[in-house]
Amino acid sequence: MRAYYLTDHNSPPCLTDIAVPEPALGEIRLRIAACGLNFADLLMQTGTYQDTPALPFTLGMEVAGTVDALGPDVEGFKPGDRVAVFGGQGGLADYGCFPAARAVHLPDTMGWVDAAAFQIAYGTSHVALDHRARLMPGETLLVLGAAGGVGLTAVEIGKLMGARVVACARGADKLAASKAAGADHLIDATDADIRAEMKALGGADVVYDPVGGDQFQAAFRSCRPEARILTIGFASGEVPQIKANHLLVKNLSVMGLYWGGYLGFRPEVLTGSLAQLMAWHAEGRITPHVSHVLPLDRAAEGMELLRTRKSTGKVVITLDA
Repeated sequence: MRAYYLTDHNSPPCLTDIAVPEPALGEIRLRIAACGLNFADLLMQTGTYQDTPALPFTLGMEVAGTVDALGPDVEGFKPGDRVAVFGGQGGLADYGCFPAARAVHLPDTMGWVDAAAFQIAYGTSHVALDHRARLMPGETLLVLGAAGGVGLTAVEIGKLMGARVVACARGADKLAASKAAGADHLIDATDADIRAEMKALGGADVVYDPVGGDQFQAAFRSCRPEARILTIGFASGEVPQIKANHLLVKNLSVMGLYWGGYLGFRPEVLTGSLAQLMAWHAEGRITPHVSHVLPLDRAAEGMELLRTRKSTGKVVITLDA
């Protein structure tokens, strides 16, 4: 089978022919139909992601496909079932084996591309805004990187939860995508003074930050008393340093959010969140924004779209399923 395979952190991954895997205890094997790309896939290539697997491995964290075979001790699934899985790796291949405990059945209303674009982006934003920050109706939510894979979902979910949403992104096209997702106010990060514009809007109650760097510092300084700042990632490449005395003076809270980490200590947070998100999708209240759909032999092109920030929303790789 084909697999987008990484053997060395100093060399790029490449499309390789490897053996079809056999499902182990508690695993299901999928004939993969689609795989969503994530910024973490780029970090895995250099070995800098917190959950980088041991080499060699197949890239691709979240997949959708058809159950093809069952390992021992698997219940609740059968061949032919349509499912989505957050596997953490192995998604950019014709077949993959994943823990059955991580798989969710797909409703008939959800196609392969939407399913592959859904779990990490929507799950991250929903758990961050609902479970961690406890975003309330009427509060002001500032979303940095608001046209990226997770940023657009934060705009959409924040609006659905009743917040006034301020979207910060680079350029007119990306701001237009944020506006279409429900943003009430737009800030062009290319040349705007984020702190000044937020102060003019009365400040932020919640900041959603997958960017880090200078944008974090500007957002930090625009917070209202008792604001909550969500650190989602550091796409800028710079991990910000926080002045604890500023937290004290304004009674601020800074909260980290690693969505996949909940699998290890509170998986019910993720399953409950995904149930709510699936219901919203079935009701037509949320719709994944996918800017590029590419075949597996163009996976490197998809990764480059993420690296150069030329995509909006998600990039999805499709396979012949």
